[in-house]
Amino acid sequence: MLRHIAFGLALIATVTSAGAQSPLRVAAAADLEPVLPLICAGFEKTSGIRVETTYQASAALTAQIQNGAPFDLFLSADMGYPKRLIGEGLADAAARADSSAPINYANGTLVLWARKDSSLPPPSLDLLRSHALRRLAVANPDRAPYGRAAVDALTSLKLYESLRARLVTAENIAQTAQFVYSGNADAGLISLTAALTPHLSSSGNYFVIPRDLYPPIQQGAVIVSKTKKRSEAHKFLDYLLSAPVQAQLAQAGLTPARK
Repeated sequence: MLRHIAFGLALIATVTSAGAQSPLRVAAAADLEPVLPLICAGFEKTSGIRVETTYQASAALTAQIQNGAPFDLFLSADMGYPKRLIGEGLADAAARADSSAPINYANGTLVLWARKDSSLPPPSLDLLRSHALRRLAVANPDRAPYGRAAVDALTSLKLYESLRARLVTAENIAQTAQFVYSGNADAGLISLTAALTPHLSSSGNYFVIPRDLYPPIQQGAVIVSKTKKRSEAHKFLDYLLSAPVQAQLAQAGLTPARK
């Protein structure tokens, strides 16, 4: 009887310990929302490490980390915000020899997207020049790297001043796409990852903005300094940089950092 009780208590303790294991908390840029869930699922299956993700604009996630949010890993849509956190001693990239620089895990592509049922011409540079374009959605350039890329592209085309009053500013790239999808904007400068999602690809068309019109959107990763899951974070980064996962990123619209 006592042996059965002891065995039962041991079993309960084991289950409780397993259930209490906290997940690897990943702060991820909004452009990763279409692709990262599948990658996280694959990582959990191969490693047994549970992953919990939060998607927001890179600036918003940076501010949360600065304010002590309990993230373990930060996947930004640029290199600037991770570099800022490293400079403040709040993050590092110790998985590599140079821990003072974020790890470039992918590169983004900016596209112009519009609904198929729009009365306007299909997405192109000519559409951006058209006076018929009344509302153009962009992500907030002060908070979202794709928003900065959009402003840079419009500036390179000498269209920013003429379009400025027609810009509809969203909090992040996911909301930018939603503005156009819902009809609150005629077109939007969004990420290729968003344009390739099933509901956007079936309902709209996109045009790839020439890459020489804006600086490269290099996306960087850092490990939050206060993490207690450094080993797990390293494993996730190694998984993210592996050839099969880089191929997944390519299929989802991100240019791989590792070929």
